[in-house]
Amino acid sequence: MDLVEFQGKQLFGRNAVPVPPPGTVCRTVEEIAQAAEDHLGAGASAVVVKAQVKTGGRGKAGGVKLATSVDEAREHAEAILGLDIKGHVVQVVYVEPASDIVEEYYLSVMHDRVGKGHLVICSKEGGVDIEEVNRTNPSAVVKRTLTPHETASGLKLETARDIVVQAAFPAEVVDSAAELLVRLFDAYRTEDATLAEINPLIRRPDDSVIALDAKVSLDANAAFRHDGYAEWLIAGLDADDPLEAEAKAKGIQYVKLDGSVGVLGNGAGLVMATLDVVAQNGGQAANFLDVGGGASADAMAESLGLVLKDDRVKSVFVNIFGGITRGEEVAGGIIEATKRLGDFPQKLVVRLDGTNAEEGRRMLQEADLDQVVAAATMQEAAATAVRLADEA
Repeated sequence: MDLVEFQGKQLFGRNAVPVPPPGTVCRTVEEIAQAAEDHLGAGASAVVVKAQVKTGGRGKAGGVKLATSVDEAREHAEAILGLDIKGHVVQVVYVEPASDIVEEYYLSVMHDRVGKGHLVICSKEGGVDIEEVNRTNPSAVVKRTLTPHETASGLKLETARDIVVQAAFPAEVVDSAAELLVRLFDAYRTEDATLAEINPLIRRPDDSVIALDAKVSLDANAAFRHDGYAEWLIAGLDADDPLEAEAKAKGIQYVKLDGSVGVLGNGAGLVMATLDVVAQNGGQAANFLDVGGGASADAMAESLGLVLKDDRVKSVFVNIFGGITRGEEVAGGIIEATKRLGDFPQKLVVRLDGTNAEEGRRMLQEADLDQVVAAATMQEAAATAVRLADEA
């Protein structure tokens, strides 16, 4: 379960992670204008009008604006409310007093599936995409994997201090940043989060550091320990994406992503590997969809139809390794899907392997479907799907 910024700050605040003074949650232009008037009247030199959506890139999309007057805040409100940011339509806006910023840093704690522990990422370069910093200047990003054993009683202050020193934080903020990191780790664990990210963590003129932004993901499997996370269920923030809602109603494991290559596979591990191989070939997946271990023709047809409803999908990579799922059933589902859906512009790049894969490939070949492109390997299929998406 992902939280938006103001929720993340509320979670941080109750766990003693320093955050700015509270802002105001708004849903209308008039509410935003009134909030700006209140904050400016209370002594703020400016306010920041921020879209509250569960995705990154708000600033680049025009969803974060500075206003020094009520009229300017109203103007920003009209532009931001209803704005589409990566498929998320802004319905809620957060207005808070602007902070004085000397420097911006990056800090996060997340579940490390590979290392089977906790991963702390720290960088002196904040306020930008950490992935880009890692790519262009990897020495500026400090990553430290911590085992459950060494954090059994929490993150030790000396460990936190070592991390921020290694990240070359200025001496004036090392102690306060280390203390904040200890509290961030405590919040991450206490709240059963899988991610607690601050970008940017800002240095103020008095050399204190606070979380100017908050990105938090909570572990839905732990919801029973937190009353189902009911406190975070707020209208306008938690409505499922229409395709995700449709998938949930049909019992399909589907997550919408930001790319143009639709992905459909059987088994979460294979689907994750498929997302990786698409990225390795220069593409970006539009979704995660796991048809499960015993996909029938109906399930394949429903799943393909769901993927193709996303207008950002320019090609689809169908990656099936037969075990319980038999190749001829997959082929039958693909053939049935094309009949049900009629003409559609996207090509389906199909890789079948495993149980009865030869029979499935034979069925697809004999069906002579214009929309289907066969591929022998994952790499070949991924490269083909990315190329077709780029050409569409």
